[in-house]
Order: sequence, then C-alpha cells, then structure tokens
Amino acid sequence: MEAELRDDELRAWRASGTTLETPWGTVFTRHRRGAGTDPALLLLHGYPTSSYDWHAVLPLLGDRTVVTLDFLGFGLSAKPRRHRYTLFEQANIVEYVAGEYLDGSVTVVAHDMGTSVATELMARDCEHALDFRLDRVILSNGSVLLDRASLRPVQRLLRSPAGPLVAALGNRRVFRRQLAAVYSPAHPLDPADADRHWQLLAAGDGHRVLHRLAGYLGERVRYAPRWHGAVREWPGPLGLLWGLRDPVATTSVLDGLRELRPEAGVVVLPEAGHYPQLEDPVGYVRGLADLW
Repeated sequence: MEAELRDDELRAWRASGTTLETPWGTVFTRHRRGAGTDPALLLLHGYPTSSYDWHAVLPLLGDRTVVTLDFLGFGLSAKPRRHRYTLFEQANIVEYVAGEYLDGSVTVVAHDMGTSVATELMARDCEHALDFRLDRVILSNGSVLLDRASLRPVQRLLRSPAGPLVAALGNRRVFRRQLAAVYSPAHPLDPADADRHWQLLAAGDGHRVLHRLAGYLGERVRYAPRWHGAVREWPGPLGLLWGLRDPVATTSVLDGLRELRPEAGVVVLPEAGHYPQLEDPVGYVRGLADLW
C-alpha cells in the first residue's frame, strides 16, 4: 500500500523516484542521469531519516549523475516489522542499487548511519569484493567511532530492553523535539521540514521499528576492527565534511577519524550541527567541491 503523504513537496519527491525490488526488500530510489564525465554520486542517508536528507543539496550538484535511496526500513522503502536490520544487508542493497543504475566510477557521500555502510563498502573494496568501482568516499557527521560519540538519551533507550516500548510511544511531537536538538542554534530545524521527516518516518508505521533499526549502533561496536581498519587502509581518497556543532558525532569523533587517517581531506562547517547538508546546503556543496 502506498504511504499517505499530506505534503505536496513529499508527493513530488515520491513521484520523482521509483521503487526497486531487491533480494532483501523493496527500496525507494532516485536516479538523475547527468551529462558530465565526473564520477557518479551515491548519497547515503542516516538514522532515523531518509534520502530526503539530500533534497536541499541535489539542485546544487551540477550535471553529475546522482543516485539516492532509502535504506530498508526507512523513508518510502519497505519496513518489515519483524526483520533483523543489519548494516551488512544495507551495504548489499547499496551494491544492488549501484549495479542497477551505475556503470562507471562512483563517489560515495555518506551521513550518520550511512557512514558505517560506507566503511563496509570500503572494507569490501579492500578485499576486492565490491561490485562497483569506488572512486572516493566522503563521510559526514557519523559516529563511526562510537566510543567517542555522545549518544542521545533516546538512542540509549532504543538500544535497551525498553526499546520496543520507546518505539511504541513515539509520536510527531517527541520526534520533532529530538530532531531539533541535533540542529545548531545558527541553523534551527524548520517546522515544515520536521513534519516532512516525520511523515516519511511514519509511512508504513516505520516509527514502530525504530528499536530494530537502532541495532546498527551495536554493530558499530562489534565490527569496529573491520570498519576502523577500512578507514585506515582503504587505498582511495577519503574526505571528512563535518558540522562542528553536532552534539552526537562530536568533534571528538572527527579527531579520532583524523588520527586513523591523517592524510584525509577535511572541511569543517563551524556553525552547522548534525545535519550539515540540510542546515547549510550551499556550504556543504562547497565543501564537497573542495574534497573531490
């Protein structure tokens, strides 16, 4: 059943994409074929939002080919209730989507949870087991080094035995308050945008599986040697594009990544919070241009 969307902008967003049947479930994708020769961009979103996180930067990306997707369990993709969501499965889905739409070199730009999917792609590339050509990776405000991050209280609760109850009690008001708290004072969350994010989260009752989706945080601990090793050893160019006012993926996380990868290119947005691509899309795209 197609999700009910009250907002004209979201209905247009859905109409501009398509659903793709993958071996792991149905995912929502958007593919814009560009005229340039630069590597295609594959944009990976974070938790608990969707590929709509990229809507403000998409018009600013010139004539590059761009692919976005909603991870399984997010946005307009399928949201099975009893599913065991894993970052490895999400990486499988990314490879499948890339195989459907892209045939050349790919630059991956990843935010939040998407940064762990990106590091798994890097690990596979190190093993010569990736199904597409990974040209460059740019990571933004993701708690890849979880021990250096400052998780929100709700994230800790969702990981706890109380997780199912916390998810069941979720509503638009609570979600809006939690989302606003990770934006910077200089770039506060727009109420209309908050409602759009909620509609996408609640589509298909996705807010009821937030505790299952939050399992990725445990994977970040369990597979830290693999993914931290990929940051250190992947042979391609790695960039870090960071909002410094992030209360979750703090500057301590950024510092740790720079210790793992001293030669990484770094661009910071001093007044942006956890969602730099939404808070300062012009500055974010300028940062991307400095890193590729």
